[in-house]
Amino acid sequence: MKNGIQIIITSIVLLFLIGCKSSKIVTSSGEVANLSTKNIIKNHYRNTLKFKTIRGKLKVMFDDGKRQESFTLSLRMKKDEAIWLSATLSLVKVYITPQKVSFYNKLDNTYFEGDFSLISKFLGTELDFEKVQNLLIGNALFDLKNERFNSVIQNKNYALTPKRDFELFKRLFLLDPFHFKVKQQRLEQSGKNRLLTIDYPAYQEITGQAFPKNVEIKAEEVNKKTTIQIEYRKITFNENVRFPFKIPSGYKEIKI
Repeated sequence: MKNGIQIIITSIVLLFLIGCKSSKIVTSSGEVANLSTKNIIKNHYRNTLKFKTIRGKLKVMFDDGKRQESFTLSLRMKKDEAIWLSATLSLVKVYITPQKVSFYNKLDNTYFEGDFSLISKFLGTELDFEKVQNLLIGNALFDLKNERFNSVIQNKNYALTPKRDFELFKRLFLLDPFHFKVKQQRLEQSGKNRLLTIDYPAYQEITGQAFPKNVEIKAEEVNKKTTIQIEYRKITFNENVRFPFKIPSGYKEIKI
């Protein structure tokens, strides 16, 4: 995993990714009901994943136009408290809490500890643990209940756009019309020619709940495009999990 730390950092900047245990695929079929915007949003939150912990593995494919990498990460997550990622043989570990983001790399004896400001700067908006967690479970990144939205049926999905959007970027949310999870989230900073697209190509049913099977992240700027594809494997809910994380002594701090 030659460029492991760079890929981990990029993955963090692109908002971290998580998945779910193998089970049957959730398919959407039939006519799309013509619901009011209020009911679409209400159903979205009614179908929020109910869990205490998540545990499993992620297969990650990374491509920034200059190099391509694939690797596997172990994942542990505790709702509202922690997200933990570990590469093979614990060569790289990442630990995210509501207070900070931390990681260390045994390949070059370095570590990082800091807040969410780097990711917030990248997106042009404040990011916190709750927003990251929402993205991981197929929820809208922003709280749809706190704003007014327009909605239309678009390609058999509900498309929601804010009636008044943020000054720095425009947002679009596509929701599946049958389980009301996010199919796509799009953040566009036209002034800086930036586009961040988060797609959920398929969902699967775990303990009677819809959860992402795959996630694809695309970050586009002028003359640059980064893609991260995630396949979720062997994830279970509500097991006892631990988060072993201690920065080894003598490691050099990375300033980002």
